[in-house]
Amino acid sequence: MTSHTVTRHDISFGSGGDTCAAWLFLPDGVQNPPVVILGHGLGATREMRLDAFAERFAQAGIAALAFTYRHFGDSTGRPRQLLSIKRQLADWDAAIAHVKTRPDVDNTRVAVWGSSFGGGHAVIVAARHPELLAAIAQCPFTDGLASARALGPKGTMRVLPAVAADILSHVRGKAPVLLTLAGAPGDKALMTAPDALPGYLALVPEGGTFVNEVAARVAPTITCHRPGKAAKDVQMPILFCICDHDSVTPPDETIAYALTAPKNEIKRYDAGHFDIYLGEPFETVVADQTEFLTRHLKA
Repeated sequence: MTSHTVTRHDISFGSGGDTCAAWLFLPDGVQNPPVVILGHGLGATREMRLDAFAERFAQAGIAALAFTYRHFGDSTGRPRQLLSIKRQLADWDAAIAHVKTRPDVDNTRVAVWGSSFGGGHAVIVAARHPELLAAIAQCPFTDGLASARALGPKGTMRVLPAVAADILSHVRGKAPVLLTLAGAPGDKALMTAPDALPGYLALVPEGGTFVNEVAARVAPTITCHRPGKAAKDVQMPILFCICDHDSVTPPDETIAYALTAPKNEIKRYDAGHFDIYLGEPFETVVADQTEFLTRHLKA
């Protein structure tokens, strides 16, 4: 397989009156390449290893657009650190719409790639956009109840006061009450698995910043969110990359949902939720994903 040199462009696109900051990775010397759109997980930004995946895809001749959701990172949107499932899905729609206007990519050969919470988004987006040729859901969040069980009843109880305070603050038009995103076991946080905090921090580039907080009001919406139910409506090939030791998105539920997708491809990895971004697990998964995208996007 030819390995192309890659040029990264800083771009942005509009979404709901705000602006999503993004990178577009273009393979040098490839006319009208297919394109894959990449979105991250819970509170994460494109700097947290999306560039590593995007660059590999571009080296294989596939343009890659990696974006940051509104309200996070260097994208606009007030209040900051607001995680709205509805708005994030609208950001995906906006990214697809943007790609379709670009003269430097083939807007008839488009795929989506999401990881963790973004992996759940990718399933929903693929179901909503039958014109896409392929989708990838990496260690995807598919069932909020399953993830809540992983947090445990004590962990759930610890976050409830912050949720109530933030909902009240929202009603009063005040600034959000923030909740820690990834914490140590026993902390008041959305994720408290032993590998959650070190896992997130390992994704932050040297000199980078990661705001480890979200508006607490999102917690109940996450628990009720079941994007895996959309898998049965995904008509294009979809690759599920599932970590067997996933402490955040339990693999059994994900596999059950993945099997309902008519054109599913399932790959399993001897890895934890955060291992997949680095080292040998990364090398293995990105090779599988590149092969999948090359095959279905005809790169």
